[in-house]
Amino acid sequence: MQYRKDRRGEDVSVLGFGCMRFRRKGGVIDQEETEREVCRAVELGVNYFDTAYIYPGSEAALGQALEKHGLRDRVRIATKLPQYMIRSREDIDRCFNEQLSRLRTDRVDYYLMHMLTDLDAWEKLAALGIGDWIAEKKRTGAIGQIGFSFHGNTEMFLKVLAAYDWDFCQIQYNYLDEVSQAGRRGLQAAAERGIPVIIMEPLRGGRLVNLLPEEARRLIAADPQKRTPAELAFRWLWDQEAVTCVLSGMNSLEMLEENCRVASDALPGHFTPEDHALIAGIRDAINSRLKVGCTGCGYCMPCPKGVDIPGAFYCYNELYTQNRFSGLRDYFQSVTLRKDAVTPDQCVGCGRCEQHCPQHLPIREELKKADRALRPFYARIALAVGRWWLFRRGRKDTTA
Repeated sequence: MQYRKDRRGEDVSVLGFGCMRFRRKGGVIDQEETEREVCRAVELGVNYFDTAYIYPGSEAALGQALEKHGLRDRVRIATKLPQYMIRSREDIDRCFNEQLSRLRTDRVDYYLMHMLTDLDAWEKLAALGIGDWIAEKKRTGAIGQIGFSFHGNTEMFLKVLAAYDWDFCQIQYNYLDEVSQAGRRGLQAAAERGIPVIIMEPLRGGRLVNLLPEEARRLIAADPQKRTPAELAFRWLWDQEAVTCVLSGMNSLEMLEENCRVASDALPGHFTPEDHALIAGIRDAINSRLKVGCTGCGYCMPCPKGVDIPGAFYCYNELYTQNRFSGLRDYFQSVTLRKDAVTPDQCVGCGRCEQHCPQHLPIREELKKADRALRPFYARIALAVGRWWLFRRGRKDTTA
């Protein structure tokens, strides 16, 4: 494992463990599998673990794993204050104390203001006295370093960056987001201030692996070094010296081992002109086919009416990045053939999803387009027949 320095000069593994996507079984985190992966990650040199207050079960699962296996002093925990839920100074204390309890620790090494999208969100916290609160927590050692995670445009990122003496920041950044979100300009601005940058969504929620169009797959298959889509995306990031740590939502030992292998030798400046040309070709192929820039983060959920927004957008993109049969098949299987299926046309336009979308997508309008594409008249007939057969048979089996 390679390491880069944080603002205190301490080593941070270039690969961080993103804990939002711990493996689940029956809707709950698989604690046994999580502990295996956490232990193996530490053994391979990963020392940065990122979670958040709102990731269901994540903080508690991580805390249990670290305590049970005696790993707390070998890792750095990063978690986040849900600033969008804070209305008072008491709310800040309540959330933080709950997080310490979940994590089974007396300190948080890296504490972030979660999902700042504009300067107003930070100024609201400042008006509640967050500056004095941070100073006190740092003085007592309850918080090591303070930062923020950001979803918004570059100009707003620069304003938030300048608004406080941050120790680090976290941005969405990958080869598709080089000129969107904080972008390369934001990355370089942070580096110029000596502020380490943690990268989230390096694979766009898996889209840079699972939703590549045929032309992009052809380009990658022709790579003389036979690198995988994920490896290329990670290496593009680690090629940049301003990148401190790249988070990966690893939920299998195989994924963990592979990512650690790549992280062991991906040095800044190692990309060749041919490598950059390859990435440019892949980017152009993706952008020519992608319909909606959903990363599958799930911040838009739950929908009050039960619409599976990320699921619908994933399959909508799949129609155009892979092929129509693949997109319709996955939509039938993963969304509409569930007994409790809710299709996008049941959206009532309340707009709650758009208020929480880090990508600022016009979700309501895009859902209409996705529904038209995913449920043409012949698909609606096939679905109706399929649901009748499936659930009629289920009733017969139950009464047999």
